Amino acid sequence: MEQLYDCLNWLEQAKGLSGMIWTVVGFAALTAVISYFCGCFNGAVIVSKYILRDDVRTHGSGNAGLTNFHRTFGGPLTLVVILLDVVKAVAAVLVGTWLLGSAVGHGAPVWVVLGKYWAGLFCMLGHMFPCMFKFKGGKGILSGGTIAIMLDWRLALVCWGGFLILAVMTKWVSLGSLSTGITFPLMTWVLYQNWVLLLLGLIIGGLIIWKHRGNLRRILRGEESKFSFHRKS
Repeated sequence: MEQLYDCLNWLEQAKGLSGMIWTVVGFAALTAVISYFCGCFNGAVIVSKYILRDDVRTHGSGNAGLTNFHRTFGGPLTLVVILLDVVKAVAAVLVGTWLLGSAVGHGAPVWVVLGKYWAGLFCMLGHMFPCMFKFKGGKGILSGGTIAIMLDWRLALVCWGGFLILAVMTKWVSLGSLSTGITFPLMTWVLYQNWVLLLLGLIIGGLIIWKHRGNLRRILRGEESKFSFHRKS
């Protein structure tokens, strides 16, 4: 936290209080907008709607995510969906690193991490609620997992590890996803012990859990679909 305050003090001295506020707000807003629109490029919707001419949201669970795409279409185009969702998350985090971490924070580690979390949050919002696709997007697991890798390998190890163990043991991808929504903010606090980062981590984790609320209800009723590597015919 000292580095965060030091940078704010430096900005205040260099530009005055008003200039400091507008600098931070301006770069944060720019990061949010760019990251949101990065997130809007939903791989499952783009591939299904514009390549296959068959919108994935009209099939299965109606979700514009990797799992529903694979269940519905399968095939090598699943890899294209993965690539698109990974690339957009990487691009968003790099934008946050550059605009908030470098331009505002002058490379201070806490600002770099803050920029990544801030950009990651808005990338997730864009993926889940894309304005160009009537705000009907995916549930954010692949993008969120990529963001976790970009943040810290320890965070990614715990989140991905819990996801894979639960998904493989139960064949409920959604259960693994729910565990990620819980471990993400917990690991954020363990690694950084920063209240601002914890708040961002809680919002990201909360969004993941909220988007899987229907899956949770079906799990409790024993009605959740099992994952298979074979497309349903």
